[in-house]
Amino acid sequence: MATNNYQMQKLIPGHDGHLKFYKGFLDRPILVMKYIEPQTLYSVQDFCFNNIAFASKISHKNILKFIGCCLETETPILVFEWVENYSLDDHIHRRHELNSEPLLWRHRLKIAMEIANAVAYIHFGLPRPIVFRDIKPSNILLDEHFVSKLNNFSLSAPIPEGETHIRNDPLTRLVDYIAPESFHTNECDEKCDVYSFGIVLLELFTGQKIRRLVGEDEHFTILMDCMVKHIGDNITVRYFWATYVKKHIDNNTFNEIVDPIITGEGSYPGKEQQLQAFIDLIFRCLNTPEERPTMIDVAKQLRQIYRSATN
Repeated sequence: MATNNYQMQKLIPGHDGHLKFYKGFLDRPILVMKYIEPQTLYSVQDFCFNNIAFASKISHKNILKFIGCCLETETPILVFEWVENYSLDDHIHRRHELNSEPLLWRHRLKIAMEIANAVAYIHFGLPRPIVFRDIKPSNILLDEHFVSKLNNFSLSAPIPEGETHIRNDPLTRLVDYIAPESFHTNECDEKCDVYSFGIVLLELFTGQKIRRLVGEDEHFTILMDCMVKHIGDNITVRYFWATYVKKHIDNNTFNEIVDPIITGEGSYPGKEQQLQAFIDLIFRCLNTPEERPTMIDVAKQLRQIYRSATN
């Protein structure tokens, strides 16, 4: 009823994978989430009930608010608060299709800070840490005031009591955002979320999907290098993106990869220092697990940069 039987005009463009979003209306606008297409190793029902289990229990201003679900269908239909301004992925990579305003530097800092706060909360603010396992721009939604909302707990999992990791299935996620070590250990912890968040920061900084920064052929080589496990006990893990960012830090050439929208805003006192601090943080997030900060540290650093940009 809310979507007029999933009327095409109510389908929100830009989402792919195993989800479709519709704009619905009952007594107020709502966001209707419908699962589609079976996924490797897991059924749609597994994803759906996992999402319900976490979304219904977690309350945070930067996590999409769960309203309820319809159980009459084979796969439940989930209902969330309405968000007006699509996803971060849409605004970075499909801005012209949406005819939307460009994301300015201060907007990007605010989005990054808010999502860092949300991820830090699920890592440290709950009785048991939850690993989100699917941090990417398409899972970050923006409301009418451009407040960021982390969305889609389909792949999330708590770290079992007494353990430091969870078993991971990297094939269920877009490989661009997966920490390289999880290809080899088949395990995942909070630092894997930090890596994924670092890739999101890199996309915010450059305005490009990472595979476009080096070209499709080089990107394919990087992924193969991450996934290949050598025979025996020697495992080579290549943290390519940390090396890529570090090269620009050392050569002071980060202006070569920054989004032209950011540079096109012009300069003001402190902006270059903010950009430098931001790319330093990206490097730390994409480094080896031992060198990565916690999400609490990431959130604190982003808050400092954001305050510097808005004072």
